[in-house]
Amino acid sequence: MKSTLAIFAGAAALFIAGVAPQTAEAKIICKGRYQMSSHGPISTPYCEDNYLAAIAGYKAKMIRYNPSAKDEACQKVGHDPRVSDICAGHVDSPDFTR
Repeated sequence: MKSTLAIFAGAAALFIAGVAPQTAEAKIICKGRYQMSSHGPISTPYCEDNYLAAIAGYKAKMIRYNPSAKDEACQKVGHDPRVSDICAGHVDSPDFTR
């Protein structure tokens, strides 16, 4: 009786381990400035910050978590047409009042 119970318990453990739902690893995939989704590329701040960091030569985390670093990167490369819209609020606009 004990051996039958042990075999049943072992088989049940293997079955549960084999069919237990695996945790999905959520990972954002960026292609250039766009995030890839099942519906196609979408514009997200996360991927735009990665793109700006790559063009400006910064680390993405630095741009993402430090607004002054993003300002600095935009001052450096904000004139580049690839990132000019990303840097729209971070680049000093010309003074037309002179």
